[in-house]
Amino acid sequence: MKKILIQFDTDAMPSCFDRVVAVDAGVDDLFSYGGISTENVVGLVHGAIFTRGPGSLKNTAIFIGGSRVADGEAILRKVQASYYGPMRVSVMMDSNGCNTTAAAAVVAAAQHLDISATRAVVLGGTGPVGHRVAQILASQGANVRLVSRSAERAAETCDLIRTQTESGTLEPAGAATVDELLNCCHGRELVVAAGAAGVCFLPTGVLSQLGDAAVAIDLNAVPPVGIADIGVTDKAKVIGGTTCYGAIGVGGIKMKIHRAAVASLFEANDRVLDTPEIFSLAQNIQNA
Repeated sequence: MKKILIQFDTDAMPSCFDRVVAVDAGVDDLFSYGGISTENVVGLVHGAIFTRGPGSLKNTAIFIGGSRVADGEAILRKVQASYYGPMRVSVMMDSNGCNTTAAAAVVAAAQHLDISATRAVVLGGTGPVGHRVAQILASQGANVRLVSRSAERAAETCDLIRTQTESGTLEPAGAATVDELLNCCHGRELVVAAGAAGVCFLPTGVLSQLGDAAVAIDLNAVPPVGIADIGVTDKAKVIGGTTCYGAIGVGGIKMKIHRAAVASLFEANDRVLDTPEIFSLAQNIQNA
């Protein structure tokens, strides 16, 4: 029986990126729908779960993508609420690459650090990727300083992460200037920049001032990058004593995780792949 992946994208045009990865992950048929919302998704879910018997539903799966992560999260909840008993299919949520990118960043850092004993700082920590980087780090026992321009938003995100994991330590911080950002990075072995495209947190020459940073990861590939001293293709490149990764340098790990996650959807009909599950899968890939 053919493996069918049904792509629900919140944008008008379904992501070409996600479609290519699906094909590379071994999907036989790909059904792509754009403009998906909580108002129009239920009928599509029912079409997926009522066309094959329970024993064959592992051959159908759903991928939720698009640029609006909050909408993707709402659709994930709606999809799960649309199931009936055994009539369900596996589903993965990776809007804007938030989960696979965050998992890749932490996996990369774990090659050089014991995450459970690491003091980390996440710049842009209230964004979709930064939030998940901080969530994963905390789940592994790290001490995480989550930084945003708004201290209030940083505190709200820390409170939300605390509902998602009881491990680790979370510390919100507000910073808007380079000096404030540098102060937030003080005493941190891991620095992750996860801001919006084109936002530079630390300009040229500042990397050398991070002091305790053993690893620095910049997840922004759109100029200007988040940490100007790190090139987008840098992969475990040592710069002034700090091991550095750029967005494309992390991208190879991210792609492996993304493909493996899609492939794993077809191993059962009841899998839900969100942040914790995708990171667990990423760890298995790294340790294989």
